[in-house]
Amino acid sequence: MAAAVPPSIEPAKRRTRDAARTRTEILDVATEEFARLGFAGARVDEIAARIRTTKRMIYYYFGSKEQLFTEVLERAYTVIRHEEQQLDVEHLDPVSAIRRLAELTFDHHEAHPEFIRLVSIENIHWAEHIAASPSLTSMSSPAIEVIGRILEAGYEQGVFTADVDAVDVHVMISSFCFFRVSNRHTFRALFGRDLTEPARREHYRTMLGDMVIAYLTSS
Repeated sequence: MAAAVPPSIEPAKRRTRDAARTRTEILDVATEEFARLGFAGARVDEIAARIRTTKRMIYYYFGSKEQLFTEVLERAYTVIRHEEQQLDVEHLDPVSAIRRLAELTFDHHEAHPEFIRLVSIENIHWAEHIAASPSLTSMSSPAIEVIGRILEAGYEQGVFTADVDAVDVHVMISSFCFFRVSNRHTFRALFGRDLTEPARREHYRTMLGDMVIAYLTSS
């Protein structure tokens, strides 16, 4: 027979689970509201109403609207950084590895348009929330380290010849993936082409990898 859980422990575990669930629910709705209306336009009252809680409760968990937005950003960046770190580049040749990284970024940005919106909004605010977050300012390092390892292997093997560093490559990949999602509406209005049209998806996904590899291997 299993030992009974002491009464004093079970309520504490339940409170911990409830608190974690509440925080997650707040962050989920806050992500939608900030992505839809921006930092200035989003209202804590509306976020609270959507999850049937109170503004006071949100401030209890996050302290302020600014901190809530910061934690929304932190969670959004954590997702893609985790995916980058999980990429098994050690068992791929440098060309395949850099293509796989480019495809990962392409897939993530396409699947998370709210991430694109949040980053755009943060740029409007001069990245003040990111700059004030030690977690976010240190989060870029793992991504750059992954690219750095791929480049190092490529240079050692004589495959890559372009004089660029990991940040340069990150800019190339991110700019294409970001533009494709962030500017899809204006691009379609101006040029009559939807960059996220499913029929063109593999074309652009392949084109991204081809561009990065062509640049890195150019003499």
